[in-house]
Amino acid sequence: MVKLNKIYTRTGDDGTTGLVDGSRRAKHDARVTAYGTADEANSAIGVARLHASGEADAMLARIQNDLFDLGADLATPGEITGALRITQPQVDRLEREIDAMNADLQPLTSFILPGGSALAACLHVARTVVRRAERIAVEANETDAIGDLPIKYLNRLSDHLFVLARHCNDEGRADVLWVPGANR
Repeated sequence: MVKLNKIYTRTGDDGTTGLVDGSRRAKHDARVTAYGTADEANSAIGVARLHASGEADAMLARIQNDLFDLGADLATPGEITGALRITQPQVDRLEREIDAMNADLQPLTSFILPGGSALAACLHVARTVVRRAERIAVEANETDAIGDLPIKYLNRLSDHLFVLARHCNDEGRADVLWVPGANR
């Protein structure tokens, strides 16, 4: 269990932060930016949960916990025995939930504009933050062995949030569709 007695340490005043292995990285390092952006996505999901109930809220609660696991994974470079890592079953769960929600959705006839219900709009914000976290994790992986599963999880999570947003928009019936060239 994590125990935080003191919130400020002053160790980051020089523009660096500590990773799980004790090494220091610049706060703008891609690995640090990836887990910081995952934390931002987690906060956006927290806002979405203010509008959620039932199974949607339960899914988002599981995802928020997973995002802390993801942050721990991204903050742990190299091979550390017993390190908390994203696992394939976490990715598989997202896929099962996507498939279950997608089965009831109206077919897409256009791209979707973020909106519809307040919950769907918040989920689209979270989805775009997750996409940014994914891009940063891919960039970090080019030089810093992030691994496949964190990237797969982020990729699947953005899909999950998209499908959940549609599901929460009356199974897609309340989606706001893009009309190409509508305002020319």
